[in-house]
Amino acid sequence: MKDKKIIDSIMHFLVHNSNLVTVVVMCFVHAALLAFMIALGVTPLVQFNILSVVVYLFCIVLCRAGHVMPAYISIVLEVTAYTIVSTYYIGLRCGTYCFLFSIVPIIIYFGCFIFKGAKRWIIVLLLALNFAIFSFLYIRFAEVRPVYDVVPAARILLILFSSFVMVFATIFYNTIYIYASEVEVNSLEKENKQLSADAQEDALTSLLNRRGFLPLLEPIMDDERSGHFCIAFCDIDNFKRINDSFGHDAGDEVLRHITRMIRKEMHGCDICRWGGEEIIILMKDYDLAVAKEKMEYLRKDIENSPTIFFNKRIPATITIGLEENKDSYHEPEEIIRVADERMYYGKQHGKNIVIFEDLH
Repeated sequence: MKDKKIIDSIMHFLVHNSNLVTVVVMCFVHAALLAFMIALGVTPLVQFNILSVVVYLFCIVLCRAGHVMPAYISIVLEVTAYTIVSTYYIGLRCGTYCFLFSIVPIIIYFGCFIFKGAKRWIIVLLLALNFAIFSFLYIRFAEVRPVYDVVPAARILLILFSSFVMVFATIFYNTIYIYASEVEVNSLEKENKQLSADAQEDALTSLLNRRGFLPLLEPIMDDERSGHFCIAFCDIDNFKRINDSFGHDAGDEVLRHITRMIRKEMHGCDICRWGGEEIIILMKDYDLAVAKEKMEYLRKDIENSPTIFFNKRIPATITIGLEENKDSYHEPEEIIRVADERMYYGKQHGKNIVIFEDLH
């Protein structure tokens, strides 16, 4: 787990600083080439590599300032120019044409971030130009004797070095692209899960909302074997007065407090915030007598447990309408409506009461 965190930290840094890492690496590549050319006595390429190092030092400043486009253009132009000049002076057999291929993943990777929409054709044009320059160099200098005749051992080292740079660039940019893609996919999956949860849950209380609750009722009403349940329709009494007297933040806290109490007492039951201060409890495998006893206990518990909000004690009570599932109910809305009507009757006749039968 610790190793994975370290790897993730490194990859996160590389992905979010890939432009800066690129120009730093390119700067070191040309510093190494500078040492090569000094040792070989190829004066024009010594001078060119000094210029390249200066260019990449300037690109480091550009990247740190957030100017990616100038750095991108500088990389493409510098590598292309160096490949042409080095091929002219030390020949095709030294393999410096590999540097052209090393910038292919750079052209694609950074180009996809810089260019959007129709402008992405610029990436295709740059790749086509890259191949055209390679073709030109291969045809033009395949049989031409270079200005500087590099000894075989040095030529092999240059070929290995330029090939390494090409392979490293391919592996590096594919790796960070794959990692960035996986991070994006995981992030999208997480967002989708959150959106799905938000679509079925109430943000304030984390209870189910109507969209999440009704699909739970439908299958158990259709299944005769699991159709034994009760519905409690609860409403917080005088909730508007609580909001007006103590403020809406206090009202939200009262709702959360009562929600926590219901969750604790009705563990294992499905609970829904139907709307506003209305809460529905689905009590599977409860008969009416047991459900009535549980609701009466819950009602008293809430009555005796005021909400504490910024050192203020806010008393609250609930009125509950209770109904047991019957064969005559075919849709969830039917049993919910009966429980709602009983709750409303309780509201009109004193509040803070459990109504479990029709009294009107």
